[in-house]
Amino acid sequence: MWSAGCMEQWMPAAAMVATNVVIAIMTALIKQALNQGMNRLVLITFRQMVATVFLGPIAYFKERKMRPKFTAEIFVYTFLSGIIGPVLLQYTLFVGLDYTTATFAATFSNMLPVVTFLISLAFRFEALEVRSMSGSFKISGTLISLGGAMMLTFYKGSALTHTTSSISPASSSGHREAGGEHGTVRWVLGSVSMLANVVGFALWLLLQRKFTRKYPAVYSATAFMSLFSFIQAGALALSIQRTSIAVWALKGTIEIVTVVYCGVVASGIGYLLLTYCVEKRGPVFTAAFSPLSQIFVAGIDLFILHEPLYLGSVLGSVLVILGLYMVLWGKKEEAANAVASAKPVQAEVEQQEKV
Repeated sequence: MWSAGCMEQWMPAAAMVATNVVIAIMTALIKQALNQGMNRLVLITFRQMVATVFLGPIAYFKERKMRPKFTAEIFVYTFLSGIIGPVLLQYTLFVGLDYTTATFAATFSNMLPVVTFLISLAFRFEALEVRSMSGSFKISGTLISLGGAMMLTFYKGSALTHTTSSISPASSSGHREAGGEHGTVRWVLGSVSMLANVVGFALWLLLQRKFTRKYPAVYSATAFMSLFSFIQAGALALSIQRTSIAVWALKGTIEIVTVVYCGVVASGIGYLLLTYCVEKRGPVFTAAFSPLSQIFVAGIDLFILHEPLYLGSVLGSVLVILGLYMVLWGKKEEAANAVASAKPVQAEVEQQEKV
């Protein structure tokens, strides 16, 4: 039987595996819904509506005794978090999924820790010791990841597998006219969209850092953000699709399952699992599991969706993941060195207090 200590030790790892399974299934479902012609803004609107309904009661009962006052400043933070995060970031992700493959999009998402490091460095939120081992690994890992991203964008390569997808060419927006110059343009546009998604996500995380410090009730903040993004995405969709009411009708099982799954499981349960892991083991431990979602997505792509696997995607993925772990190792060593250097200072202070 498993002891309580053993369960406590392995629970964060199990939660991260479960989180990446959730992300992989979500990515595959969204890809299928987009292939069937579902409107991107409508999908975002319905997803955020379901997430609001799911997270609202949880936030109310869990944080009703410690929820800070909702001031005008918090309103601005919530508004910006909603329009940048769930609306713009999801939209760029959906464009990337629509124009490339689910595996490609998952690979690009692994660039997030590297891009976050670069932006933090640019804004001086993070220091870099160039001559140290940790600094060398962070620089090398960043360059390798960027090289992998360039390969993913500009080198598609030959197909390593053959697709037998049952999706008709008319409904598959991700692969229609995939060959020739038009297909290459779509692939590059999808890559640019994914790059914008990752850069935007890194900036959004910096915004969230300030937001959570001013409003530490994370469940309530997420519920409010879901509500705001639901209203924002709905307003954008209505302004663009004023003459077409049909886009609001969920057609078929895939679209209904995608909306419910993304709202409840991905935005709700997935967020709770991710928050638990960050609290227990920290962001570096959490980020180290991100390549798992790419592996799971690739498995779904190959064996369920029967999407083709390209040589450029494989080579680029290897470089991105290698660079990711080099950056994470550098950050871990840097944190360990900071703790080690702080111990003598702390011991000296304690000694002086005793005297």
